[in-house]
Amino acid sequence: MEKTISIKEMLLKRIEAKEIIVGVIGLGYVGLPLAVEKAKAGYKTIGFDIQPHKVEMVNQGINYIGDVVDAELSELVANGMLSATTDYSFIKDVDFIAICVPTPLDAYQQPDISYVRNSAMEVAKYLKRGSMVVLESTTYPGTTEELLLPILEEGSRLKCGEDFYLAFSPERVDPGNLIYQTKNTPKVVGGVGRDATEVIAAMYRNVLESEVFEASSPKVAEMEKILENTYRNVNIGLVNELAILCHKMDINIWEVIEAAKTKPFGFTPFYPGPGLGGHCIPLDPYYLSWKAREYGFHTSMIEASMMINDRMPEYTVERAAKILNRFRKALNGAQILILGVAYKQDIDDYRESPAIRVIEEFHKTGAHVEYYDPYITEFTEKGKTIKGLTELSVEKIQSADLVVITTAHTKVDYELVQKNAKAIFDTKNAMKNIKNRDNIELL
Repeated sequence: MEKTISIKEMLLKRIEAKEIIVGVIGLGYVGLPLAVEKAKAGYKTIGFDIQPHKVEMVNQGINYIGDVVDAELSELVANGMLSATTDYSFIKDVDFIAICVPTPLDAYQQPDISYVRNSAMEVAKYLKRGSMVVLESTTYPGTTEELLLPILEEGSRLKCGEDFYLAFSPERVDPGNLIYQTKNTPKVVGGVGRDATEVIAAMYRNVLESEVFEASSPKVAEMEKILENTYRNVNIGLVNELAILCHKMDINIWEVIEAAKTKPFGFTPFYPGPGLGGHCIPLDPYYLSWKAREYGFHTSMIEASMMINDRMPEYTVERAAKILNRFRKALNGAQILILGVAYKQDIDDYRESPAIRVIEEFHKTGAHVEYYDPYITEFTEKGKTIKGLTELSVEKIQSADLVVITTAHTKVDYELVQKNAKAIFDTKNAMKNIKNRDNIELL
């Protein structure tokens, strides 16, 4: 009598033989790099996105994500290993589905999981027996089992653990990082059941050049991701608060940090700034504090750091006002030149950028604001498109009452800025190598 092969055995064999067809839902900063790595590893990959222009660009081999190599994308598309579509019915053709959609906050600073829910509902319509589903979007602990699992089971009439496998594996994308990218950043996988964890971890091991840590459950993996970013949020909140104190005490916080860095153990440097930006660090603590209330628990330390970081754009403008006062100049009607709207150095990503908040705060005072960012010529916020300067001219620098550096881009000529600016407020210590500091004030 011929032995019946289990789903686990079948999937492990197909993974090893590169017979798995991969689907990636959401072709943004997380999804597109993941889709490229899956395809490069020899797995035919289909990307899904609700934005037709992204789908069209992928199918034309045109890259729009900084961490993806242009030539690799175009070659994968030309070879038929990578394609994209807005038609979710093609999920019926895939075996491994990674959900990489946004998880923003709503107007009340609560988790907006509508993208995850909608994606799960689409997957459920076409889910087949022997499939693997992985949520990579950052979210609160419990999302995979409390939200995704029932949607997938009810919509597909399949049983998790018997007919398909489900797991959470948090994305760890750091845009602009030249060392750690999708391929070589260690992965964490927490499945619903031991078999799901083992099989889905095997899938990642066949694609990545990094360690894959097998967590005991999706909740552990979900909390692990929250811990990573809350750790940064709390420590940045600490150093931002110390920056405010150090200013009052006439102490250079940047020099304090450099001195502390000399200790070879027990200290990790974090740096102050005009606020927090990016797709994770400013948002993740809100997910945790929201979920904690379900258990009657308040994350007091985390919430305190969030309050400090959230107030930094306002503090930046308050400090700017004091600088202008020395020149007998009011903020109302002042010409402000912002340098950098990206949320971090040398990238074109402005998601949750504190620089945009700073600009908004300046506008509230009646100041006239212009910005220059070598990576971002325009940005859209709250439905309004703001255009930046196409070049940083001497005339623009000289005409500004105050230059405020909110992103430490290396492509900016800071010598030119220093020589021509009336006053400079450097919130990122971008001008640390400039010797003449008469017109420079640090955060």
